[in-house]
Amino acid sequence: MKPGNFRLLVGLGNPGAKFIRTRHNIGFMALEKFARTQAVSFRSQRKLYGQLAEINTGGNRVKLLMPNTFMNESGKSIRATLDWFDLSVDQLLIVVDDIDIPLGKIRLRSKGSAGGHNGLLSSINHLGTQDFCRLRIGIGSPICLPNEKKSKTISHVLGKFSVEESHLVEEVLEEVVLGFDLIQRLGIDKAGNHLNSFKPKESPLNP
Repeated sequence: MKPGNFRLLVGLGNPGAKFIRTRHNIGFMALEKFARTQAVSFRSQRKLYGQLAEINTGGNRVKLLMPNTFMNESGKSIRATLDWFDLSVDQLLIVVDDIDIPLGKIRLRSKGSAGGHNGLLSSINHLGTQDFCRLRIGIGSPICLPNEKKSKTISHVLGKFSVEESHLVEEVLEEVVLGFDLIQRLGIDKAGNHLNSFKPKESPLNP
């Protein structure tokens, strides 16, 4: 993504009160925090299958989208929004949780596979490409035996952040919000050099 080309920011998550502050919803959390810093609110848009807000950053209007489709159908909302506003995939940034990255770490990439993430898989299927920018926020992985991996993974990603994790999560989200401005001003390569080397002041809880 080139500097100034950023037009649609999507946070992935699941709608509904029972999913608030769950690890799988950290994409929603990042967009909600960004919206608060800009004093804007989300509004339900049925035609886009999601919640939409707009901000002005770097002289450009940027849409913030939280799909209402549940994680496994996130791509439906993203595709509809790109089409409605006549935007291209290279103007898109998706914010998503990643169980393979420790809590306290973030990774910005210009493309990549779904890596087992159903929200990214749906996005790839609906967009017809995996060449879109994504900002992956580490949520850490559960400690478990191989035969427990599936059940433990589901309960982990759908579980809420603990009180002990909350300070670290807020520090990461603050860096992510700052990162949105960096991406707009510097482009993904230079912004990635900064974001990918982020080290939280709070001690990471995952090795």
